[in-house]
Amino acid sequence: MRLQLLSIALAVSATCIAQTAREEIHENILLTGSNHTAYIVPTKKLTPAPKGYEPFYMDHYGRHGSRWLIDKYDYTFPLEKMRKAKEDGKLTALGEEVLAKLERFYPTTVKRLGDLSDIGEIQHHGIGKRMTEHFPEIFSGKTAEVDARSTVVIRCILSMAAECEELAAFNPHLKIHNDVSEAFQHYLNRDWDEKLRESAKPSRKIIDEYNHRYTHPERLCSTLFNDSAYWQAKDFRANSLMRSLFKVTNNMQSHSFGEDLFHIFTEDEVYDLWRINNIEWYLRYGPAPATGSNMPFSQRYLLRNMIETADTVLASKTYTNGASLRFGHEVCVMPLACLMELDSCGVKTTDLDHLEDYWVNYRIYPMACNIQLVFYRPKKTKVGELKTDDILVKALLNEKEATLPVATDNYPYYKWSDLRKYYTDKLNTYEEK
Repeated sequence: MRLQLLSIALAVSATCIAQTAREEIHENILLTGSNHTAYIVPTKKLTPAPKGYEPFYMDHYGRHGSRWLIDKYDYTFPLEKMRKAKEDGKLTALGEEVLAKLERFYPTTVKRLGDLSDIGEIQHHGIGKRMTEHFPEIFSGKTAEVDARSTVVIRCILSMAAECEELAAFNPHLKIHNDVSEAFQHYLNRDWDEKLRESAKPSRKIIDEYNHRYTHPERLCSTLFNDSAYWQAKDFRANSLMRSLFKVTNNMQSHSFGEDLFHIFTEDEVYDLWRINNIEWYLRYGPAPATGSNMPFSQRYLLRNMIETADTVLASKTYTNGASLRFGHEVCVMPLACLMELDSCGVKTTDLDHLEDYWVNYRIYPMACNIQLVFYRPKKTKVGELKTDDILVKALLNEKEATLPVATDNYPYYKWSDLRKYYTDKLNTYEEK
């Protein structure tokens, strides 16, 4: 217990020293993109392996890289609003500029909704390359194996391919097996069951309340349109237009050829719009006690698959080294991080007015976000002689070392037997209810 409290204290201390969300966003406005935020390459060095240990296996789940927006309406709604205003002679000079940028970008979206972007492919090449740089022992040798699986969505398949290309470039002898099938959907991207759907229902009303509280389109619309009565009309839907422009603006960072529209917003406006998204994702997929949420358990099948796959590897009489890679979506990574209680991802609070002091979405699930469990064994351990109690593991969230919910006197390293028992007990308790 003392060690567990020490681990928690260190995590809290690190959180207190870190910048606030407001400070981070002031320095990098792109963070307001929430799940549209482009992946940020970590710069902090990883802790060396414990003395006498070496990495030999990685258990992984990652999101696809940056993409186009998924729904055509996300692009057409603000574009058509601005086009109509131009026809009616209601645009200011700034409004004309915004419309021109939307018109220039829109043709690139045709038949590309949800597709992996050029930036998205680059992100996964970088992640794959850094895997080999950080853990060369995992991917080296003629017997190393990588089993890579993806959901059936094209952007996920291409993300998997980009990462595996880097692994193959590092070691041409690496045995890589890629697979894509509906047969994997039950754990890679499982649909909600009725129990979870009921858990999610109370969030809708609260989200609507915060949408209303934090959306203030008055200043923005007065700079885009020359007639206040025009945009104040009820059927104009000024609140929706502001949020739509904000969404398109933020997703521009997914492209090397995107248009810059951030200058039409003030810093306070983008911060408030980001707070809406932060609250919505916490309520819809996080451990929000205000709604009695069980949404992190939406990923219980994924976590069980990770545990069972690790069990198979550790019990093997022939397995030497390699990785199990899975590719999917942020709606899996984010609740999985909460379920695994990585860092502060699993924190529970009813203080939604100050949620950003406890839980920050872009730190968890930017484009290409990923969770890596890295397993370590005593050096010179012979194949088939692994003992579970000797195995250490550390967790990386977006390639940064993360705390885990069990005791350790050797952070960021934990005993796999302790972590496995904690997660298995947690999953069993939920499923027995």
